[in-house]
Amino acid sequence: MSEWRPALSRSAMLRHCDVRQAELLIVPERIVVLNDEAAEIVGLCDGRRTVAEIVAEFPEEAGPDVTEFLSRVRAEGWLR
Repeated sequence: MSEWRPALSRSAMLRHCDVRQAELLIVPERIVVLNDEAAEIVGLCDGRRTVAEIVAEFPEEAGPDVTEFLSRVRAEGWLR
């Protein structure tokens, strides 16, 4: 997993909602309202950074949570 370079799947889009003042992950038949931390993580998934590089952007103690979040989002099919 450390060599994986996460990127949004072709069917997913990250958009800002002015009404909700939140980032939305728009996927087929679903809109997911992301909290600030989740939006920051997904925003770093550009296909260039490895998981390790994404994790390094956060405090050390958050590393396991970031990795777990990426795994869950990947399992949903929202990241490739």
